[in-house]
Amino acid sequence: MTRDEFAAQTHVSRETLERFDIWKSLLEAWSQHTNLVARSTLGDFWGRHAYDSWQILEHAPQGARRWADIGSGAGFPGLAAAFGLMQNNVPDGKVYLIESIGKKCNFLREVIARTDAPAEVLTMRAEAVSPDISVDVVSARAVASLPKLLNLTKPLLKTGVTGLFLKGTRYDEELTEARKCWTFDVEVIPSRTGDGSILKIENIHHDR
Repeated sequence: MTRDEFAAQTHVSRETLERFDIWKSLLEAWSQHTNLVARSTLGDFWGRHAYDSWQILEHAPQGARRWADIGSGAGFPGLAAAFGLMQNNVPDGKVYLIESIGKKCNFLREVIARTDAPAEVLTMRAEAVSPDISVDVVSARAVASLPKLLNLTKPLLKTGVTGLFLKGTRYDEELTEARKCWTFDVEVIPSRTGDGSILKIENIHHDR
């Protein structure tokens, strides 16, 4: 996917597209010395990373203002969510980018500084996040299997919180395993960028 194709598919504003440009430029520069994403995917930033991340925004609950992005890495999909909140002028919108690796946190902070994205980097593991943090959405991409991911995000997945998790082709096996310990409603949404899916999880309860 090219930059123009991304713009045509998403209808992002000029300002938002420029923020993606900055993100792409920094990602390419930092990838010379820091492992942020697989190098083989750098050439398809607009499809593999930007569009893959942006597509989850339409599945967030109406009025969602606060996000927690788990294992943010290079910012996918958390920074895209922050750009979306910015474009839509969401009052008090904010994305917590939760990442335990310091170098990746430094990269995220530079992107935030250069784009004024409404995001805050928390240098910690997901399970260490304070339960006092209140969010509407928890997102993650390529972090862990669903059972492990739900355990990691348990402090955040309170009543009324929606999980939006980008998953590969074996999501059905992960759902089966997760249901051994969790009760939840799930909508499986085909990804627009490949064979994977977005799992939209709501009304989640830990059984044991």
